[in-house]
Amino acid sequence: MAPLNYNHLRYFWEVAREGNLTRTAEKLLVSQSALSIQIRKLETQLGHDLFERSGRQLLLTEAGQIAFDHAEAIFAGGAELLATLRHRPDEHRSILRVGALATLSRNFQIGFLRPLLARADVEVIVRSGTTAFLLQGLEAHRLDVVLVNVAPPRDAATSWVAHEIAEQPVSLIGTPARIGKGDTLAGLLASQPLVLPTMESSVRVGFEALVDRLGVQVRVAAEVDDMAMMRLLAREDIGLAVVPPIVVKDELASGRLVEARQLPQLSETFFAVTMKRRFPNPLLRELIGPRTAFELTE
Repeated sequence: MAPLNYNHLRYFWEVAREGNLTRTAEKLLVSQSALSIQIRKLETQLGHDLFERSGRQLLLTEAGQIAFDHAEAIFAGGAELLATLRHRPDEHRSILRVGALATLSRNFQIGFLRPLLARADVEVIVRSGTTAFLLQGLEAHRLDVVLVNVAPPRDAATSWVAHEIAEQPVSLIGTPARIGKGDTLAGLLASQPLVLPTMESSVRVGFEALVDRLGVQVRVAAEVDDMAMMRLLAREDIGLAVVPPIVVKDELASGRLVEARQLPQLSETFFAVTMKRRFPNPLLRELIGPRTAFELTE
């Protein structure tokens, strides 16, 4: 099989990003016919149509989406290569690629990235997914750091490092009307429906141990693996949520939700996972550096 022509691939990638052949041709300073020919050559080599027309728009076919995903990784890797190897001590790379567990608190993510978000010379790219998917991206150098709430297991064959960057207490949180006044922790747990993280969560494991120590029976209204959904369910007064206050800090500030009780000996730990690299992204020093925690409640 003939090797892939990367000029053809780049033309395809540019058209896929633009979604319009004419605009892409003008952008690249080539004729529309020449651009069409390059894409047809790529389609011939791959053996699949990459686009289908919808009016004036070009939409990716299933094969086109696969090709586009690979092209994204290839050209992002090329840009990272240039940025890394041209880096000098007095310069800063302008891009940080962050992977975040899809169920992770958005407030936590913003708190971690806050030092970079206001900088005009920095672009932060955030992608979400499962831990396994994100670690693959980290190992393939498509991500600089991965944010999770459970340190991934590692062995001698893995080269990532899990930096503990924050530990948040976990509380019982709900609407003012539901919490009432003067109820004990055991009383609230026994009398109110609860919105809990799923059994896979370290928080849920600790919560089950707490309930056992208190000797109470609880009624579960919902089990959720997504912090944003737990926040919404608490706001809708479905029950009392077992979450770190950072997840609902805006609602706590406005008084829409209140913190009934902090749950003893229960916390959620957040990790920034990086790879051991010869050319680490220097922007990471500003987020992790010598410190192991950051302020989430600003």
